[in-house]
Amino acid sequence: MTLKTTVTEVARNFAGYVNRVAFGGESFVLMRGKKPVAELRPVPAGRRLEELPGMLDALPRLSEEEAAELAGDLDRAREELGSMPLRDPWAS
Repeated sequence: MTLKTTVTEVARNFAGYVNRVAFGGESFVLMRGKKPVAELRPVPAGRRLEELPGMLDALPRLSEEEAAELAGDLDRAREELGSMPLRDPWAS
């Protein structure tokens, strides 16, 4: 949720607002009068989606034998999970 506050309030308590953004993940729209003029928010973490093709290309490749073994492991895991009874995670 983005909160609204005045530029003056942020200027008077700048370190506190930076801490709230950095450690609390809060975002603020800075207002001058009734007009929004700036935004104070956390810097996005992680990587950009445009980097995905390069990251995928850099992954090691499985041989045909390894891929077949992995497929078999996944099939067996799906069969085992399908035969397990459902459990209510909220039951104690």
